[in-house]
Amino acid sequence: MSHKNMKNILVTGAVGQIGSELTLALREKFGNDNVLATGRKTKPSDVLLNSGPFEFIDIANQDTIEKVVKEYDIDTIYNMAAILSAVGEKNPQLCWNVNINGLYNIFDLAIKYDMARVFVPSSIAVFGPQTPRINTPQDTILKPTTMYGVSKVAGELLGDYYFKKFDIDVRGLRYPGIISSETLPGGGTTDYAVEIFYEAIKNKRYTCFVNEKTILPMMYMPDCIKASIDIMDADITKLQHHSDFNISAMSFSVGELVKEIKKHIPEFECKYKPDFRQDIADSWPQSIDDSIARNEWNWKPRYDLTEMTKDMIEKLSKRYDEGTM
Repeated sequence: MSHKNMKNILVTGAVGQIGSELTLALREKFGNDNVLATGRKTKPSDVLLNSGPFEFIDIANQDTIEKVVKEYDIDTIYNMAAILSAVGEKNPQLCWNVNINGLYNIFDLAIKYDMARVFVPSSIAVFGPQTPRINTPQDTILKPTTMYGVSKVAGELLGDYYFKKFDIDVRGLRYPGIISSETLPGGGTTDYAVEIFYEAIKNKRYTCFVNEKTILPMMYMPDCIKASIDIMDADITKLQHHSDFNISAMSFSVGELVKEIKKHIPEFECKYKPDFRQDIADSWPQSIDDSIARNEWNWKPRYDLTEMTKDMIEKLSKRYDEGTM
């Protein structure tokens, strides 16, 4: 397989939590006009609209994707469109349709237009209750208990299948919970780790939907963006894995996060009222072994809990004071 250069990039789900920041980072790297942002119905931010091209598509409708692939001469796709875990449990059919039929459409077009690369995000949701929860290995039992997790396992397998069968250069990462100061997350189980900062700054209190002892792997958005770009730059001859890299930055309990926030906002208080998302969180790992990603493409995170908390509170406090939060 030749290592083709990426020129014109399409980002699906570009209005989402990760997609919105990834699009801007890609525009910075490849040039504004070479990165097409797409969404289904949510209005994009001014920053997204003003920095480069934007089109509405429906990932479950292949014709709408093909139209922009042709028009913008796309050779690389970052498929960030997805229905996340908590929303997926409430609407499993929609979750499957977007996450699997949508992905199938992307792969189909990648073959048809001989694309350079396709990025398919996966998630720690691929793991389930039978997976070792501490230092979860790269290659392990994948028996998730959510439709989101099921769709992500199928997505990893499809990615590897298209790589072997059709020579499509598919790459993917298993994202942990992602924490960001820019765009709010959209219905995942780790959303509390973002909401808590907003509430701490605005109201000095938060009611968390998982309990104090819940430990999950997390990552600060700058590291998430870096990983998503670095994996696509990696030398394909060094990659033994393709669609399913474990990546990790930090793991902490909600209690530890609260303690860290209180260093900056001493009067902050957190109450706990677990709901259906507690069961989802309990089926996921507490920490991740990402030594394979470190070995195969030199993955290395920059932010830990202390650094991230400091940065989040600085950024959000500034926006709160300006009245833009």
